[in-house]
Amino acid sequence: EIESILRERIMVLDGGMGTMIQQYSLGEEEFRGQEFKDHLKPLKGNNDLLSITQPDIIYKIHKEYLLSGADIIETNTFSSTKIAQADYSLEHLAYRLNKTSAQIARKAADDVTAETGSKRYVAGAMGPTNKTLSVSPSVENPDYRNVTFDELVDAYTEQAKGLLDGGADIMLVETIFDTANAKAALFALQKLFEEKYEPRPLFVSGTIVDKSGRLLSGQTGEAFVISISHSQPLCIGLNCALGAVEMRPFIEAIGKCTTTYIVCYPNAGLPNTFGGYDETPQVTGKHIKDLALDGLVNIVGGCCGTTPAHIRKIAEEVKACKPRIPPASVSEGYMLLSGLEPFRIGKYTNFVNIGERCNVAGSRRFAKLIMAGKYEEALSVAKAQVEMGAQILDINMDDGMLDGPSAMARFCNYIASEPDIAKVPLCIDSSNFSVIEAGLKCSQGKCIVNSISLKEGEEDFLRKARNIRRYGAAVVIMAFDEVGQATETKDKISICTRAYDLLVNKIGFNPCDIIFDPNILTIGTGMEEHNLYAVNYINATKTIKENLPGARISGGLSNLSFSFRGMDAIREAMHGVFLFHAIKHGMDMGIVNAGNLPVYDDIQKELLQLCEDLIWNKDPDATEKLLHYAQTHAQGGKKVVQTDGWRNESVEERLEYALVKGIEKYVIEDTEEARQNKERYPRPLNIIEGPLMNGMKIVGDLFGAGKMFLPQVIKSARVMKKAVGHLIPFMEEEREKLRALSGSTEEDDPYQGTIVLATVKGDVHDIGKNIVGVVLGCNNFRVIDLGVMTPCDRILKAALENKADIIGLSGLITPSLDEMIFVAKEMERLEIRIPLLIGGATTSKTHTAVKIAPRYSAPVIHVLDASKSVVVVSCDKISI
Repeated sequence: EIESILRERIMVLDGGMGTMIQQYSLGEEEFRGQEFKDHLKPLKGNNDLLSITQPDIIYKIHKEYLLSGADIIETNTFSSTKIAQADYSLEHLAYRLNKTSAQIARKAADDVTAETGSKRYVAGAMGPTNKTLSVSPSVENPDYRNVTFDELVDAYTEQAKGLLDGGADIMLVETIFDTANAKAALFALQKLFEEKYEPRPLFVSGTIVDKSGRLLSGQTGEAFVISISHSQPLCIGLNCALGAVEMRPFIEAIGKCTTTYIVCYPNAGLPNTFGGYDETPQVTGKHIKDLALDGLVNIVGGCCGTTPAHIRKIAEEVKACKPRIPPASVSEGYMLLSGLEPFRIGKYTNFVNIGERCNVAGSRRFAKLIMAGKYEEALSVAKAQVEMGAQILDINMDDGMLDGPSAMARFCNYIASEPDIAKVPLCIDSSNFSVIEAGLKCSQGKCIVNSISLKEGEEDFLRKARNIRRYGAAVVIMAFDEVGQATETKDKISICTRAYDLLVNKIGFNPCDIIFDPNILTIGTGMEEHNLYAVNYINATKTIKENLPGARISGGLSNLSFSFRGMDAIREAMHGVFLFHAIKHGMDMGIVNAGNLPVYDDIQKELLQLCEDLIWNKDPDATEKLLHYAQTHAQGGKKVVQTDGWRNESVEERLEYALVKGIEKYVIEDTEEARQNKERYPRPLNIIEGPLMNGMKIVGDLFGAGKMFLPQVIKSARVMKKAVGHLIPFMEEEREKLRALSGSTEEDDPYQGTIVLATVKGDVHDIGKNIVGVVLGCNNFRVIDLGVMTPCDRILKAALENKADIIGLSGLITPSLDEMIFVAKEMERLEIRIPLLIGGATTSKTHTAVKIAPRYSAPVIHVLDASKSVVVVSCDKISI
């Protein structure tokens, strides 16, 4: 019923309950009423209690909002959980408060429906409580929490029962400053709807606390949407903290990443110095009308500082406006995960590295720190994995000497205190489901569960899967069944197909949240029956990807080479060869040591062929030959120490080699040697444009061909940065000499121009952008590099603050093209008039001309090749 109205028009929510209560200037006596006159604690300020002690006032406020044009009123229950009411020693009243408040709102809605003939609705308001799951209240103890997930679920369950029993039409989880709290509320609601109550529409509203675009707990708006979308809300949106003007970019961003309807109920502007709100109904109405005219909203209302007069004006302003039409799909075919930031895995995503070292069974250092209770030190392992390129972090606490659930919860809480780590999604890894749940209860983002299987039968499998869905996680399914572990190709395919059908068709699990692990098993054991394990995995992967839409493929890489433990060079070579082929056949991700992924083309040719023979089972003697190789090379197969034979090559070849291999040791002396050769390199810039750029182009080619992985690219970038860093002082010296010769005395701006570069929101690819930045920086341009996943508002803010002459947008994946169009539209709307450069692998001259340029009246230039960027930005036609 509500959805049918939302398709036709914009609905109106009520305004601030607290704002209206304040106008009554109630004292302690009024708050207490007769029932609580002898209560031991002060009760003034407990607005929710007024539903019991002053029900007529609450009814009157509801009715005022309804008669001012509100379609939906919220119950007076923002703080009606036993957790929040404990501050007043009234926790025992929680159910009664909610039921009574819902009944008052129900009566007001029904009375106005009867009076006007226009149906009105009641939203059961569930606030965030006064405690948080993601942030420690103690600076000294980052892992400490003053509330648990289970306590929140219990409190929200009691609140929801009262609201539902009192007659709420809608359940509204609102003012979310910590997504983990919201997930507890949604967990409670989903369980009630599955077990006892008729489902009601869900509205979920977060609170962006400032212009950073993040919740108080650190999540971005898009990460927030991903984290709560499993509950299938009818509406998602924002309320509180900001006025409509400040909220606009974040409402727009949320609308672009969800197929739900959008609710927006901002404050009456920003508070004044006394904490009050000065924005008039006319001003608020105009700002909300602007949102409606631009097709951004479906439900509008007000929060702090808004009154019936504000709601009346809002209702008048949006009456003739058409509602936002939710997109049919925004991320079809994508796996969506989140930490503090979103992570999208789609068709064009390269191999995803799941960092393996936070595993007590797989890392001696990590295990030693955890066993000693040095959790804070153990964070360094996690941080190193992320820095080395892990896009997801696997956490495993399975050890007989550990209290698994406690250890998992404690480490996850520590991770939440470190934004540099918490930005990536977590993979909660355990063979014990209670340990998995302990991790999920501490994670505000959308995690991966690793893993469940059919080995205990369908009933156990589906019970765990339903619970995982309630937590809002994706899941790894191991190729096990009641018979055991699948080793043959047909068995792997059969088990995964059966699991897929159960998940998708029986309980409605999102196919894009399913990851299959067809079992990477150990080869080279000397046992003939193990010889086809790698081939079987690769073949099964190909078939699963072709026949089970949406599903992804993962695996634990280190299992493959376990028979060669202690022989690091052999193991890494095997991993490199296996990954090269498995990725081609559909492997999407893997649990790997992000710092030690080999490059296929780097593997010594003899060793490469031996690994190929072993993996593809081409030679019955492959294991013996590989062992012989290990015994006759590099100290029995220990990790090969880089030899310095390449140091005999020319300086150009040495620089290129150092970049491709990520070797920092000699790069400064080689760069200096090149600089001293004035005949070949008259200017320091010539070195960058020559051998350094050549090396980076090779890196880009290898990465694009799947022969190099993200961690190696990061190492190469560090080498490049070190070489350029050495040359910068000489380039500045050169510039000073040129200025002296020209007689220039200007000190204010030594640069040719200022360029803001960014990989657009939703895209993590930046090799091309980084090369462009280096080229431009070395050509005397000031480069403001905003990095990857950059929201539109941040790009434009940086451009205005830095008085940029040009904005450059980069992207590799197809959705980035839509984001570039959006940035162009926003530049036009805000009347920014500087050139816009478009680059990246999926961009094209045609798309830029047909789709982007018409949206923006200033110059839009497509630049695909980094080497052309200097010519373009220096061109008089675009008026730097």
